[in-house]
Amino acid sequence: MLLFKLYKAWFKMGLFTFGGGYAMLPMIQKEVIEKNHWASEEEVMDYYAIGQCTPGIIAVNTATFIGYKIAKVPGAIIATLGVITPSLIIITVIASLLSNFQDIPLVQNALSGIKIAVTTLMFISISKLVKKNIKGLFGLSIAIGSFIMAYFTSLPMYILVIICGIAGYLTIFFNKEGDKA
Repeated sequence: MLLFKLYKAWFKMGLFTFGGGYAMLPMIQKEVIEKNHWASEEEVMDYYAIGQCTPGIIAVNTATFIGYKIAKVPGAIIATLGVITPSLIIITVIASLLSNFQDIPLVQNALSGIKIAVTTLMFISISKLVKKNIKGLFGLSIAIGSFIMAYFTSLPMYILVIICGIAGYLTIFFNKEGDKA
């Protein structure tokens, strides 16, 4: 029953998420954290960060990590299948029915509206995550510094995540050392 529930939740996220892994954040928050209590916000952020650093699609990687947390290898497989099945079905149907799908004005207009909605949902999710995860002046400086580096340089994201992880670790390390003195 748990595996079916896991598949159903990730299938729904895969079906209704347009715009990739970042756009999936609001649904992950709702399904994984609020509705099913499979993981905390901190755990989801950790899985999401690792999912971004590992090869592959963020949504698939995150589904795999959370599925593994819930039901080990069978959970990882079921969650991954759940999140990719809608895309496989949709792509197969579209490819078989329409040869010039993207050239249809109705489809172009619909996708333009969907992009705006996805951007809004991403902004809301990111705002919530910022409020819960950026703590203190040093955390804020890491966030601002990483934003500037991501936006204005061509530094690969995994390098940026590693740098921020090291900075966070050093902050905790030096704070503990300061407490001992």
